[in-house]
Amino acid sequence: MGRIIVGQENTSDIELYYEDQGAGQPVVLIHGYPLDGHSWELQSRELLAAGYRVITYDRRGFGQSSKVGSGYDYDTFAADLDTLLETLDLRDVVLVGFSMGTGELARYVSRHGHDRVAKLAFLASLEPFLVQQDDNPTGVPQDVFDGIVEAARKDRYAWFEQFYGDFYNLDENLGSRVSQQVVDANRTTANGSAPVAAYAVVPAWLEDFRADVAAVRESGKPSLILHGTADNILPIDSTGRPFHEAFPEADYVEVEGAPHGLLWTHATEVNEALLAFLAK
Repeated sequence: MGRIIVGQENTSDIELYYEDQGAGQPVVLIHGYPLDGHSWELQSRELLAAGYRVITYDRRGFGQSSKVGSGYDYDTFAADLDTLLETLDLRDVVLVGFSMGTGELARYVSRHGHDRVAKLAFLASLEPFLVQQDDNPTGVPQDVFDGIVEAARKDRYAWFEQFYGDFYNLDENLGSRVSQQVVDANRTTANGSAPVAAYAVVPAWLEDFRADVAAVRESGKPSLILHGTADNILPIDSTGRPFHEAFPEADYVEVEGAPHGLLWTHATEVNEALLAFLAK
């Protein structure tokens, strides 16, 4: 629907593809790995029906945005988001992130402020800090992420197939909460991303967001934390629950039995919680 320029790589512009629909208060939806803006399909239509202006965009390296060789870090991702908000002159905006898309929210507030922001929603988030270490005992061991990088570098197509098995908990949900066709479409989207992006984003996931979370908390902006209890990608005991402990003022919703891919498998529950939060 539209493209904005966020930088250059050699002699080529780096462009982000975005879609901007509806009227009313703007809601920007920021997708997860290795998806694109269309992954918000089941949320976008409900938000539009409720009278919101809905903006989705594809992160650099994914979807229809430029397939760059570098810039896969959260300072850059947040700067890209800032350029989008400035270019479209969005104000009183609700920022909604899913999975790695929640990192943009926290980093944006800590680096670029919150003057344009009305509310923030963190869905299946990676905050506050994923890596297990002495001061973060509930985190995930580093060797798990080392294995992801190795698998994605060796054969990203095989890695994506394995990833989506855990993303949707397909052993439990295939055929009931998610169809094979949806899984196939997701894999096609993933396969079309920049080859380097399959593994280059992983170090970004390991960034320590605790200072960014503090900045969000200090902003005083109403926030929502929502997480599935059966998330096998970003386990709730390493993410959602400690995130809420660090940010007790935020609204907090656990979706019982929901996997990481709850935007599709538990769309009704997600949409109800999100719309209720926006209406407050």
